[in-house]
Amino acid sequence: MRGALASLMVAGLALAACDRPTESEEGQAVVARTAESDLPAWLSPTDGTDPARWLAGREAGHPVPAGSDSVRALQDALAEARTVFIEDPRMIANRTAQLGQMLAEIGKTERSASLLTGFSAVAARRGRHKSLYGEMCQHYFNTRARGIDHAAALALLADRFAPGLGPGEAP
Repeated sequence: MRGALASLMVAGLALAACDRPTESEEGQAVVARTAESDLPAWLSPTDGTDPARWLAGREAGHPVPAGSDSVRALQDALAEARTVFIEDPRMIANRTAQLGQMLAEIGKTERSASLLTGFSAVAARRGRHKSLYGEMCQHYFNTRARGIDHAAALALLADRFAPGLGPGEAP
């Protein structure tokens, strides 16, 4: 029994050591990648690209300047979304791009800023309770795929995510 316990302790220490950097790794920093001239398919957790700039570039089909109107509009929309959704701006941008692709595939192209502001308005009705952006995207897509227009789909989302509340009311 004592030998088995000792073996488990040695194995545990060996596994714990795996998380420590080796001598050659110490002093090396993890560098976040930024995209200035290309648009990655998705923003990774270590990507330093501004999510608004990436999303604007995806929508335009090419990189756009950092100070452009489309980037500023998406920065504002992502900042608003960050206050009402659990996910971070990078993940919200990825989900918005994914939703945009899915909508385009069924012939329902929509602007990213319109999606973001519409979803944020729905989520804001919940007051201090944050929503899941990915979940809202999926429900929105399913509703739009049934042929319902943008405004009606947002109204249905509002009924689903903040039932019984009138416009501007908080729980």
